[in-house]
Amino acid sequence: MRLAEPVVAAWKASLSLGFTSQGSRSVLSRREHDGPLVVQKALYPEGEGVCHAIVVHPPGGIVGGDQLGLRVDCAAQSHALLTTPGAGKWYRSAGAWARQSLDFSVAGTLEWLPRETIVFDGALAELTTTVDLAEGARFIGWEVVCLGRRGAGERFERGRLRLSTRIDSAGRTVFIDRGEIEAGGRLMHSPVGLGGRSVFGTFIATSTEPLAAARAASPELALTQLPGLLIARYLGDSSEAALRAFTALWKTLRPSVCGRAAIEPRIWST
Repeated sequence: MRLAEPVVAAWKASLSLGFTSQGSRSVLSRREHDGPLVVQKALYPEGEGVCHAIVVHPPGGIVGGDQLGLRVDCAAQSHALLTTPGAGKWYRSAGAWARQSLDFSVAGTLEWLPRETIVFDGALAELTTTVDLAEGARFIGWEVVCLGRRGAGERFERGRLRLSTRIDSAGRTVFIDRGEIEAGGRLMHSPVGLGGRSVFGTFIATSTEPLAAARAASPELALTQLPGLLIARYLGDSSEAALRAFTALWKTLRPSVCGRAAIEPRIWST
């Protein structure tokens, strides 16, 4: 019998982080976790004004029945950048759904820049993201999803993926994106769906900048300007290409959105 994932018990894990401003310093003032979802320490590669944190899931993969929850509260005047040390892997399920919920409450500045999410053949995965922005809050975030592992000859032919993203700003819902992808289904092959591509991604920023500079930085992305938000989408077959395009767009937008030049997290170079 060939197994695509390790046989382990399901995990339920939650991590709650609070960032506040102490003078000119952004600090990780609250860190609470239950189960295997942690941050190890606050990092300051670009000075005291921005607190970097690496969100780590020690098991290394997510199996059927796992439930992961990350909550981040970013207070006024604080600035936090969160990333992950590597790709998130969603393994084949015997029938139970695996779920991840991200809940971000932002009054200051928050950047959520994870590595890619790999959905293995046979996975049942549900990813939910909610971002609540106060008046004047600033946010940049992205998600890159790989369906199957083409490099290993594996396609996403069994299972399902559910995605839900909602952005609220000053008490009003300004963006909703929901969908469900059935492995091997019509949406994966339709020209109005994924068109046979295996990698897709969404980039969101609280930007009102004209689209010309963004298009020049990442011409492979499809861009949409909404009131107070810029939405960029990638569709292709390479997570590396998606992350390169999103990183280039982040470097272009960060000075206007966050008031700082882009400095990549050190973990990206290891």
